[in-house]
Amino acid sequence: MADSVLTRKAAVLKNIFQGYEGPAFAVRLWDGWQWSSSTNDKTICTLSIANPKTLASLVATPDEVSLGEAFIRGDLDVDGDLFSAFQIAEHLFNRPRTPARQIAQRTAAIAFGLEQWFRHGALNSKKRDRASISYHYDLPVDFYEPWLGNTLAYSCAYFNNSNDALDAAQQQKLDLVCRKLRLKAGEHFLDIGCGWGSLVLHAACRHHAKAEGLTLSREQAAVGKRRIDAANMRDCCNIELRDYRELDSAGQAYDKMASIGMFEHVGLKNLPLYFGIAYRILRPGGLFLNHGIARTDLSPMRSRSFIGQYVFPDGQLVTLSQALAAAESRGFEVRDVENLREHYDLTLRQWVERLRQHAETLLQHVPNTTYRIWLLYMAGSAAAFRRGDIAVYQTLLSSPDKGKSDVPLTRADLYSARPVQRQA
Repeated sequence: MADSVLTRKAAVLKNIFQGYEGPAFAVRLWDGWQWSSSTNDKTICTLSIANPKTLASLVATPDEVSLGEAFIRGDLDVDGDLFSAFQIAEHLFNRPRTPARQIAQRTAAIAFGLEQWFRHGALNSKKRDRASISYHYDLPVDFYEPWLGNTLAYSCAYFNNSNDALDAAQQQKLDLVCRKLRLKAGEHFLDIGCGWGSLVLHAACRHHAKAEGLTLSREQAAVGKRRIDAANMRDCCNIELRDYRELDSAGQAYDKMASIGMFEHVGLKNLPLYFGIAYRILRPGGLFLNHGIARTDLSPMRSRSFIGQYVFPDGQLVTLSQALAAAESRGFEVRDVENLREHYDLTLRQWVERLRQHAETLLQHVPNTTYRIWLLYMAGSAAAFRRGDIAVYQTLLSSPDKGKSDVPLTRADLYSARPVQRQA
């Protein structure tokens, strides 16, 4: 009898993972029984399943949300290489879906969307955007500091080589942004979605600009202002709790602007509005660097996503072509586009390592479920960047002044400390 039960378990797992071509892994069930995807290769990780219901969900309705919820409850865990688990998950997601499973997942997605509408209003409205930003960013800064590092920069770092320390790579990113903008002393600079003020402080301290930032997160605004005060930079730095849509009355007020990691919250329908406001408040000849994640045109669009439900409510990834078309439709000229996909994979892997290293400290500030949500989201995002489903682009946009732009003839100044002559 016992042998027949074990045989059925093995048959179920063999059926689920039929056609799997990734590295060998193991599955350990709640009773200690273990199965391996290969008898010849060393396993890279072990999926620990704590109860029969979780195994049943792998068979019946495996999607990002159901597996993610099992992980944050502790019903599903990964021993060994966490990143490799996402290759296993992709196999499960790509299995043929029954009509009943499709209907159940679509119904769940609609129900979640309606709940958000009743609680926070229409998608991408000011009220709902503020609620979404608050949900993600208004955790205590003591939760972020241990794994973000000294810069408190919560966006893709820039690596000269893969062995760069995180703090160095983030400083390199901040300086790269300012170099691409050709930011000069005395220029009026705006950071749209400034986080805890890292780029604002960098632009003022290192490039002597008059720097402003705006955010929808009360916690970020408060921490950013404290950092400005601590650096004695209040005379040339400022951070406001403000929506980008409230900037339209500012007129042509800024010489240079950047938006780093905020673009993902704008939404496809609001892209023309977003770029239109940026164009109107930028002086002729000014530059705008937009740094944001975009999905590839062929990447799968899932009606339900773990990140959408538990991490970034209402976050919406567009394609690069959609973003460029929206920017050009409002008058911007595209001067440069750089894909930093590999850099974000490296960044996320360092964040995951730091999350694990500082778990005991972090759990003093957030519940275990919150910690596991962040661990899973970052590891999964790293896997998505490595696969190429998503990428992060730095797009340099110009507001031409009767055909003239504040951009050199070559990119040489980005990689040299020597001054480069600008176009006449």
